[in-house]
Amino acid sequence: MSDRHPTLLQPYSERAKTATHPLSRYLFRLMDLKASNLCLSADVTTARELLALADRVGPSIVVLKTHYDLISGWDYNPQTGTGVKLAALARKHGFLIFEDRKFVDIGKTVQMQYTAGTARIIEWAHITNANIDAGKDMVRAMAEAAANWKARIHYEVKTSVSVGTPVAGQFDDGEEQNNGGSDRDSDGRKGSIVSITTVTQSFEPADSPRLAKTNEHGDELVFPGIEEPPMDRGLLLLAQMSSKGCLMTKDYTQACVEAAREHKDFVMGYVAQEALNSAPDDNFIHMTPGCKLPPPGEEENGHVEGDGLGQQYNTPAKLITLLGTDIVIVGRGIIQAADPPTEAERYRRKAWKAYLARLS
Repeated sequence: MSDRHPTLLQPYSERAKTATHPLSRYLFRLMDLKASNLCLSADVTTARELLALADRVGPSIVVLKTHYDLISGWDYNPQTGTGVKLAALARKHGFLIFEDRKFVDIGKTVQMQYTAGTARIIEWAHITNANIDAGKDMVRAMAEAAANWKARIHYEVKTSVSVGTPVAGQFDDGEEQNNGGSDRDSDGRKGSIVSITTVTQSFEPADSPRLAKTNEHGDELVFPGIEEPPMDRGLLLLAQMSSKGCLMTKDYTQACVEAAREHKDFVMGYVAQEALNSAPDDNFIHMTPGCKLPPPGEEENGHVEGDGLGQQYNTPAKLITLLGTDIVIVGRGIIQAADPPTEAERYRRKAWKAYLARLS
């Protein structure tokens, strides 16, 4: 990395000022606030485990990566389901939700997969990702779907109901007191109006970027020091992978870079193994899986064995300081620890230390 791009020497707080995507600006600010550049890959198998893990580790992370289709017991209810509960935990602890869906299909299909179906990913996941083997037009299709979705949900229905006894001024002239005529019914009983119920509806801008609001305790909590994230949705392009024998070529990676530059209003950055910012105005976020630390007490930057299934690991120092990634993605290193919150804090400290070393 002899030719270091300017973003590698800029604090996240400075990069927040020049980032194109609203969600990128928010994420950079969140990273600076929490002193964290850690993403947890929450690859557990039940909804109960997922929610409990997010609650316990949430204070240490800025992104929670999910695979919703791994989760048994996922509740798809748009008002009270698993996605809504995750969103409440994200507000409480200050992290974004990244559904690692790896979309790859024709444009129309990915639009439907993203915004509809059982999971309705766009409604609860701030970020998702895509493999562009299907072509760069797929990115454009997803961007259009996200823009249309945001336009639809930007306004919410306000309903007001008023109940009261009318006064004389509320009647038309012909209805008021009959000007001396009889105000009794045909059977001789005096007629009266006890009350009027008025229901009015209007469309008004939604004040909060959250969608469904539950009544569960704690749903109203928002992480102190920063507002709720914007309603915008973001895409990461799967430009490189950490698996042995990966078939993603340099030409494929370059196509990802081109697609990102063409859709800066939707593409936040990349899932990659190194920094891909090269043009002067590039300011994309890089998230990198395959991060693992040796056990406590061992050499911090020592060799870390793979998992025997193709996954290759690197330390936070190598990924952030040397290769220039912004956020490290850690899964089993935290999930399988005896005390996941304590181990998440160890990863957060090491990853942040690597970031500070890069700045200097």
